[in-house]
Amino acid sequence: MTTPLENEYRHRINRALDYIEQHLEQPMTLDEISQEANFSKYHFSRIFHGMTGETPFQFINRLRLEKAASSITTHPNIPLNEAGIKCGFPDPSTFSRNFKSHFGVSPTRYRSEKNEKSNIHQVESNEQQDHGETFMYICSRSQTIKWRTNMKLNQSVEVTKLPKMTLAYVRHIGSYKGNSQLFEKLWQQLMGWAGPRGLIGGPDFKSLIIYHDDPDVTNEEKLRTSVCITVPPDTKTEGAIGKMELEDGQYAIARFVIGVDEFQQAWDWVCGQWLPSSGYVPDDKPCFEMYPEEPKDGKFTVDICIPVRPM
Repeated sequence: MTTPLENEYRHRINRALDYIEQHLEQPMTLDEISQEANFSKYHFSRIFHGMTGETPFQFINRLRLEKAASSITTHPNIPLNEAGIKCGFPDPSTFSRNFKSHFGVSPTRYRSEKNEKSNIHQVESNEQQDHGETFMYICSRSQTIKWRTNMKLNQSVEVTKLPKMTLAYVRHIGSYKGNSQLFEKLWQQLMGWAGPRGLIGGPDFKSLIIYHDDPDVTNEEKLRTSVCITVPPDTKTEGAIGKMELEDGQYAIARFVIGVDEFQQAWDWVCGQWLPSSGYVPDDKPCFEMYPEEPKDGKFTVDICIPVRPM
């Protein structure tokens, strides 16, 4: 069991992690990051390394490279130099050298190999999955683009703008796939904090799980996941509970009613079947799941939310 002091350290380090993620494209100094975490810059690097296993600049470099790796595979037409610049590497040679050092291959080779694997996976997916034909239409009520589908788990798909949200969260770093007990523990911790403060419920209340990293790029032990609820902007958080802003933007929202062992199938269908035929590509923001209803009879109603922009 963690102590209040350990939770406070975790809270401060989470603030540093959030600050880094929000400013990846920009130059950052140890001084500004340590100020965000309210630690002396002379001790911050050791504390950060002790709690994350990486120095601040190892963490920054890894996130930039992983973001670039996701970008050059999900956006096959983006020039490699442009992908590097967008991820904080203004010099192409520095980007290429760091990329090869981290992934073992050049950006060009990485893109080629990933595209080849993606094509093979697409063929296998077409053979094995319940495809679910899609039919696009304009919803007159909401004035948004929607898709009808006969994929058995899917209820609907639409592309719409979501507003900016202030979120309180509990974060996990490490493997999470298929670990329902982990998520139950995280939800209990968050709701146990939020309940006595009157933060649960209301017409605008939402619960989310944010996936900060691409599981096809980031090693399992480094994956960051945040279990979140919406809160008023002036909410004070402490200890293991952090606070962050989820910026507004255009999202593809696919609703599913699924069992605990069907989440991967739902994600695979959205990313492998619907998205390639939608006319949209993923935008450079985290994906998340939103839960509009309580689970019932072992089934979860979940909105898979993917930030998108037109091709």
